[in-house]
Amino acid sequence: MKCAFLTVAALIGFILPLSAVPSAHDQPVSDKEIVVEEAYIYGFPLVVMDITKDVMTATSKVAESQGPINLLFSLKTFPDPSFKDVVSPNADTLYTQAWLDVSKEPVILSTPDMGKRYYLFPMLDLWTNVFFSPGTRTTGNGKNNFAITGPDWKGTLPSGVQQVKAPTNSIWIIGRIQTDGPSDYAAVNKLQEQFKLTPLSVWGTNDVPPRIAGARDVDVSTPPIQQTLKMDGVAFFTRLAQLLKETPIPSADKEYVKKFSMIGLEPGKEFDVEKLSNEEIKELNRSARIAQAKVKEEWEKHSFASNENGWGVILKNIGLYGTNYLLRASVAYGGLGANVPQDAVYPATNVDDSGKPLTGQSLYVIHFNRGELPPVGAFWSITMYDDQQFFVANPINRYAIGDRSDLQFNADGSLDIFIQNKSPGKQRESNWLPAPSGPFNLIMRLYAPKEAVLNGSWKPPRVQRVQ
Repeated sequence: MKCAFLTVAALIGFILPLSAVPSAHDQPVSDKEIVVEEAYIYGFPLVVMDITKDVMTATSKVAESQGPINLLFSLKTFPDPSFKDVVSPNADTLYTQAWLDVSKEPVILSTPDMGKRYYLFPMLDLWTNVFFSPGTRTTGNGKNNFAITGPDWKGTLPSGVQQVKAPTNSIWIIGRIQTDGPSDYAAVNKLQEQFKLTPLSVWGTNDVPPRIAGARDVDVSTPPIQQTLKMDGVAFFTRLAQLLKETPIPSADKEYVKKFSMIGLEPGKEFDVEKLSNEEIKELNRSARIAQAKVKEEWEKHSFASNENGWGVILKNIGLYGTNYLLRASVAYGGLGANVPQDAVYPATNVDDSGKPLTGQSLYVIHFNRGELPPVGAFWSITMYDDQQFFVANPINRYAIGDRSDLQFNADGSLDIFIQNKSPGKQRESNWLPAPSGPFNLIMRLYAPKEAVLNGSWKPPRVQRVQ
């Protein structure tokens, strides 16, 4: 079964093309309409995540991009240019994912000895916050057992098992393992198979736990974000109310959500549309559309990103949003599954050093001075995408280039990356990132960025047009 969803879409820099955004308000609004908008923005990530969970778990079998609840599923190879299911695919790591339900009992994630290989297994609650990110940077590369417990769970865990308290009962694990090209697949696949999920009730036994059935009658052909955007206000708030019956409100939000009772949205209660008049339903649907436009606008203008030498760089509040509800909603719209910056930062650009759009009709160089390569604790890369954010077919089958490539440095210790459609010649081909003949975008991936990246003192070099 083919599953259409946008998994961990790369956070594309604010300098990428913006689509037209409708005007939010063309007439005065009432207090109730404002509350509808605020409630929509507040609950948007919750609804998107819930639909994503349903789509990814609507199966009885484990596949590369789907699997039943509480079971891991893994991508075994990098996508090629024919892959169009997910924008901004990754050519650095292979994914291992799972959706957990810990409402009945804890689930234990067991990690193998990873040797010297970098990995990260961030866990997102249903609000899209990364509440725990085991991996090389945080917990090391040795064997570990992490018991993910629900917000209301009380009990005793086995010896040697570390408790991880989840804020919600539904959790999305988005694991990534460093993969150094196709020749590395076999080694990484072997490691992927050694990650295990075990319900506490069968820990230490050979018992096979019963599989938890996913949602029925799920649309697996339409991406979750599109399903969310198609909802009118009534459908959206009906689903949100159901989720708020099952999902704890963060303590910092409790005062804020009290106002939602004005529109009939109260945690723990159904959303009763029967209490609304036809005119109130029209107002509700209209205000929900306006809120949706605000979410799109926030993503498309990227006010939360900074422009560093033409690259859009996001360093603050991503992955842990606090009470910044509009930012949280906009990232759920355009970059669901975002990492915290300490795990990865993704500068992105589609313009050259003069601000003109990148195109394969020109030749470019990215020049790193000696000692000014991206400061990272793990590794870095630059990935080429066409203007639709997909890989570009090329004669050397190279979609990304970085510190694990066979790069040739200049005599003074500096480094040039050649960005162009045709080969720069055999002597320079080791440093060539092939471009399409038309428009293209670049994403730089910095894994385990050092403080110089996080505080903004290191900046990615401009993309210099040389012809």
